[in-house]
Amino acid sequence: MYFDWNSWALDKQRPPEGDWTTWLLLGGRGSGKTRAGAEWVRSLVAQKIGPIALVGETMAEAISIMVRGESGILNVCSEKERPTLRGQRLIWPNGVEAAVMSASDPDRFRGPQFAAAWCDEVAKWPHGEDAWDQLQFGLRLGDRPRQMATTTPRPTRLLKRLLGDKHTVVTHMATAENGAQLAPQFLDAVVARYQGTVLGRQELDGELIEDLPGALWQRGMFRAFAGGNIERIVVAVDPPVTGNASSDACGIVVAGRVGEGVAVLEDCTLKQVRPLDWARRAVAAYVAHDADAIVVEVNQGGDMVPGVIAQVDAQVPVRTVRASRGKWSRAEPVAALYARGLVSHAAGLTALEDEMCSFGVGGLSDGHSPDRVDALVWAVTELLLNETRPQVRGL
Repeated sequence: MYFDWNSWALDKQRPPEGDWTTWLLLGGRGSGKTRAGAEWVRSLVAQKIGPIALVGETMAEAISIMVRGESGILNVCSEKERPTLRGQRLIWPNGVEAAVMSASDPDRFRGPQFAAAWCDEVAKWPHGEDAWDQLQFGLRLGDRPRQMATTTPRPTRLLKRLLGDKHTVVTHMATAENGAQLAPQFLDAVVARYQGTVLGRQELDGELIEDLPGALWQRGMFRAFAGGNIERIVVAVDPPVTGNASSDACGIVVAGRVGEGVAVLEDCTLKQVRPLDWARRAVAAYVAHDADAIVVEVNQGGDMVPGVIAQVDAQVPVRTVRASRGKWSRAEPVAALYARGLVSHAAGLTALEDEMCSFGVGGLSDGHSPDRVDALVWAVTELLLNETRPQVRGL
């Protein structure tokens, strides 16, 4: 029975009818979207449609969830039809192959060709639009190239773009609809607790929530930078406490003073890095933008923090800052500047904007440390709230 998917799958887990290019399955946690994706791939293999791209947020998540997960490809295939995982490739007994790929490295999509693709958690992809676009160029084999995207919704540019595409068919699945496959304790403790809340509407009902009620930043507050004379440029850094796989990211944001306002120019944030790694990235941003100084928080590392930057380039001016208030309190004056239209953004700051809009009163963004937001706050504070006005430079 477990492998006889057609006999017990929910209607919303079955591929929609019609001439579509993208099947977008928006589902809550535990709604069965991973099983639906794995079974769709299984049906393609049965028709000998390949090669197939299997794209996750990272390579580790693609393998652990899409391939090896409880509802992943290896576990939904019976022994006689189960593929073999060789490195980053799946090979089925009938000869069909699939490439396991990471959306975190869009350049890897250049070159390979596919007849179909399953893309998981597209709303979490760090370089969403770039990775998606590069995948489209390779989706060109067979008579009818198609792709399935499964995700818990978040208001990213890529997701909203897919929702507006006439070639996309959208399916919505709530967690409760798959209740027969979930532990009763999960339904009682988690679903009951969050049902009806904003977080529950997104994470359980699969609803796209544009703005978080009560959040400091709303998407309508972001203005595009139209150019102008930049008076001063700083690179702001929020370094992590440690430099290992479980540590926070190092927030690195470049911004410049433009008249009475500020333009945010680049987000150079790094994840899972050692101190010298983020110091090199910060100095590189300083040189690339011909900045005036690096502003760095020293709450966690003290004198060691500017010392790390000095190891890379001792000539770079470093201004140290120390947080005396919570993240929310520090961010409030900066958000007020956005509300007044005094801060604009260069193109390509999607990840930063997503983190800003999910930044909550508890000081976290989607449950994680808001490292990009912290760096942004230090940059704008230095440029506007500290009222420093050096010479004007042309752009």
